Amino acid sequence: MANSLHSSSAIPRLSLRGQSLGLHSTSDLSFRSVSFASHPRTLPLRSLEGTRQVKSPRVSAVVRAESRLDAMEVDLSLSPRVNSVKPSKTVAITDQATALAQAGVPVIRLAAGEPDFDTPAPIAEAGINAIREGYTRYTPNAGTVEIRQAICHKLKEENGISYTPDQIVVSNGAKQCILQALLAVCSPGDEVIIPAPFWVSYPEMARLSDATPVILPTSISENFLLDPKVLESKITEKSRVLILCSPSNPTGSVYPKRLLEEIAQVVAKHPRLLVLSDEIYEHIIYAPATHTSFASLPGMWERTLTVNGFSKAFAMTGWRLGYIAGPKHFIAACGKIQSQSTSGASSISQKAGVAALGLGYAGGEAVSTMVKAFRERRDFLVKSFGQLEGVRISEPQGAFYLFIDFSSYYGGEAEGFGKIENSESLCRYLLDKGQVALVPGDAFGDDTCIRISYAASLTTLKAAVERIKKALVSLRPAVPV
Repeated sequence: MANSLHSSSAIPRLSLRGQSLGLHSTSDLSFRSVSFASHPRTLPLRSLEGTRQVKSPRVSAVVRAESRLDAMEVDLSLSPRVNSVKPSKTVAITDQATALAQAGVPVIRLAAGEPDFDTPAPIAEAGINAIREGYTRYTPNAGTVEIRQAICHKLKEENGISYTPDQIVVSNGAKQCILQALLAVCSPGDEVIIPAPFWVSYPEMARLSDATPVILPTSISENFLLDPKVLESKITEKSRVLILCSPSNPTGSVYPKRLLEEIAQVVAKHPRLLVLSDEIYEHIIYAPATHTSFASLPGMWERTLTVNGFSKAFAMTGWRLGYIAGPKHFIAACGKIQSQSTSGASSISQKAGVAALGLGYAGGEAVSTMVKAFRERRDFLVKSFGQLEGVRISEPQGAFYLFIDFSSYYGGEAEGFGKIENSESLCRYLLDKGQVALVPGDAFGDDTCIRISYAASLTTLKAAVERIKKALVSLRPAVPV
């Protein structure tokens, strides 16, 4: 049965979930809709003609807005913490390229850091079996004992570092692990030391933790590796965390053990300084380069938070599974944060993670096959771009990125586009002219370079190189090299 709402000064003010709404009537104002989860018998509404329907059991009303309410504006302010954070350029460019592709533009997307391989079958089957067997409920916040024991075994056998399950927290990706670690150990005013080029999220995570990112530039001539002397000169009483990523995103550089030992000697002089070692790309490494876990160095276990995961080596980006290992005091703090945010990672993903760690040393044949393909692609790109005039390359030793210095092309004019001023304008030009999506180096703290992901088939990469070369023909190097 439909009831009616009349204009009357006696109509009461109705409340919905703690917010009051005055019902008024004027002949010249627009209508607005509101809903009331209530039976009409409970509402003191008088039945009058010519207005809106009210239906049972959910009461819907359309009421006229008063002009003074129209003039009121909602406070749209955001917290200073959020306002200090920059949006991710890799995500923005990936989204833009995806939108173009969906619109029918044949864009080659080499922006995202995501393997193009399918998750290995044994891992996928473990996830499927978990669903079929009803393993779909909450797990302990820190992760199942099964997966934490498997992680402990892996870290001992492959990395030479010993942990117990209560020194491990499994999260929804390594990204969550890093943010929780910084939130757990940083206080307002602390400094987080980050070598550049860096993964785009490190500085923003520091800011979210009320800390100040301190960027230490490196040089392409030194393979983008941190100089221990530069590190020592920048450490202050406010320095709380040093972030190291090896193999590196975006450069593919791998820290040799000797250099890590020199860095450890500097760190050892500063009791308050912790090290967050991001080792997510550890298995994607090209001989003769080898991976060394920072926590395995003398005196570093007590102050190192080791982050790793399954996304890159096992092609499990969508499974969202990562982990952090370290001294119980710090790891328990990470777990506390997780317990009040996301709680535990997906039960299905954890079962798949156990299967991944059971594939054998360093991921076994499944991972080695992917690494072999990545290496072939790297070699092709290094050779191809090495033929371009004015380009500088540091050959990556791991991961699946090239971080190429294209700065000699800055200052050039592109017909119908304008001047190429920096890495961002060059990337926009290559997307517009060559229909290839890349990431500008300024997103990683080095505006001279552009990041190219070779997590794509060799056929796709060959097509991308041809498009890039063609687009660059009209951009003569503006700076002598």
